[in-house]
Amino acid sequence: MGSLSGFLQRPVLAASALAIASVSADCYDKLRPCKSSDTCSSLEQSNPSCAPTSSSSEQMNSLWVSRISVSKLAQLSFVTGIRVPIPNVHIPIPNTNTNYSLISSSPVLSNLYLSADLVKSAKPALYPYSVPSLPSDVLYRWHLPDPNSINVSGGSDGSSAKSRTVVVLLGWLGAKQKHLKRYADWYTSRGFHVITFTFPMSEVLSYQVGGKVEQDVESLVNHLADWLEEEDGKNLVFHTFSNTGWLTYGVILEKFLKKDVALTGRIKGCVVDSAPVATVDPQVFASGFSAAFLKKNSVATKGSVIEVDAEKRVGTRTTIEVKPGLGEAALLLVLEKVFGAVLKHPSVNRRLSDVLSVLTSEQPSCPQLYIYSSADRVIPAGSVESFIEQQRKSGHEVRACNFISTPHVDHFRNDPKLYSSHLTRFLDDCVLTGSKRSS
Repeated sequence: MGSLSGFLQRPVLAASALAIASVSADCYDKLRPCKSSDTCSSLEQSNPSCAPTSSSSEQMNSLWVSRISVSKLAQLSFVTGIRVPIPNVHIPIPNTNTNYSLISSSPVLSNLYLSADLVKSAKPALYPYSVPSLPSDVLYRWHLPDPNSINVSGGSDGSSAKSRTVVVLLGWLGAKQKHLKRYADWYTSRGFHVITFTFPMSEVLSYQVGGKVEQDVESLVNHLADWLEEEDGKNLVFHTFSNTGWLTYGVILEKFLKKDVALTGRIKGCVVDSAPVATVDPQVFASGFSAAFLKKNSVATKGSVIEVDAEKRVGTRTTIEVKPGLGEAALLLVLEKVFGAVLKHPSVNRRLSDVLSVLTSEQPSCPQLYIYSSADRVIPAGSVESFIEQQRKSGHEVRACNFISTPHVDHFRNDPKLYSSHLTRFLDDCVLTGSKRSS
């Protein structure tokens, strides 16, 4: 059975690489204003068990990619002005003997992402605050607490509970260790152990069932299980980013349940940043991959521009939504077609549905915090709010904050004070308080 990245990847590279060649440096379209408030809405607790289902098509037409005409794309004016090499990649279609092949004019693009070997961190001693230097693209890294955060006087600041808690940061699609460092630093400065986990793009794009991606998740699960079993009182907190991090969390939960159901009881909290969409939605997958490919050039990184309306009373704001340029719009269109076919494939749809079922109906009893934004161009705020209500109806303790105008997985950078205040309150009220009660 494939891991979460498996149902995202297979044929997407062929069409997406073709579409990337069409991305232009054109200016964004005219901005379109709409009304919005600038306050953070903290949703009150109220609680679902609605496991999303998705229909599987009988068979995917393996030749549909051939209908995308390169010559027609080349006739567009913005395509001829850009020189982007297409990687030479052969992509197998599951349960068929068909390969999609792209012959590259240069190997540059295919070598942009280097494979990273999984380095299994040694189990840390209680307080040895020295970490050996590791390659920048290792899949997971253990970050030890800042020694200055430890209360040696034995006060009631929760230092004991923090030292027995590991926060697992699960990165978004395309995230690297350096991107998660600011979040790891936030937690370690407060006395927590932290593990940062990411998938290199090279592994995401070259996914094979039973391959390295699955082995990497399994290795992390075994590492966490070994650490928890060393002594009683050790706990986990998960902090996920985007649907990729959230789905990775679902795979980890699935493996915990198969390994030892008691392991899920050691999870004391889950923070979900910029997720979830708990349905099989090709548009969401297309937006996520487009943002990962284009990075800062993607409209997904722009959020909304807030302007004060001087002609109206104080406090009135106007939200201006940034629209994608022609190149990005073309990329999104092709990716939506790709995922419209890929996500209907029986094996892909079945695997995705299994993980979504775990995340919907088999969540641990720990509190949950959702951080999202109405301006997120990848994960619609309505999907997050719908899932929150489902979880509340199921009896889970749920907190949430809508950052209104911040872009996808960029809420902390845009408003660190608000982000920190919600995290601190969540950890103090839900995680540390719970640890004190159980001790």
